[in-house]
Amino acid sequence: MVEMDFSKNNGLITAIAQDWKTGEVLMVAYMNKEAFEETVKTKRACYWSRSRQKLWRKGEESGNIQEVKEILIDCDNDAVVLKVNQIGGAACHTGYNSCFYRKLDENGDAYIFKKEKIFDPEEVYKK
Repeated sequence: MVEMDFSKNNGLITAIAQDWKTGEVLMVAYMNKEAFEETVKTKRACYWSRSRQKLWRKGEESGNIQEVKEILIDCDNDAVVLKVNQIGGAACHTGYNSCFYRKLDENGDAYIFKKEKIFDPEEVYKK
């Protein structure tokens, strides 16, 4: 297996999930060595949750799984792009297909929402 550089950023590498068909950036997360190795082995996205301090298997609660089609590794071996098939239509825990569902207006004063929600997070996560 390729040896990634987990010596920086408290043992984490940056992971960008991108729709493998459209190229749309879906989300940014982090992986520790265990998450990276599980992702390579299972071909399903697994990340490290910095807030929960544990492995986060994408879709384990929501069912919105990411099937990994391709893994791109940067020149420093400390970041990856996962080209994924986003099952369930939503990558974002807020219910949007992408975490990048808003943009700044021309003045940088307000958000313009680019997308509609796919699901209600209160219903999916029951919190």
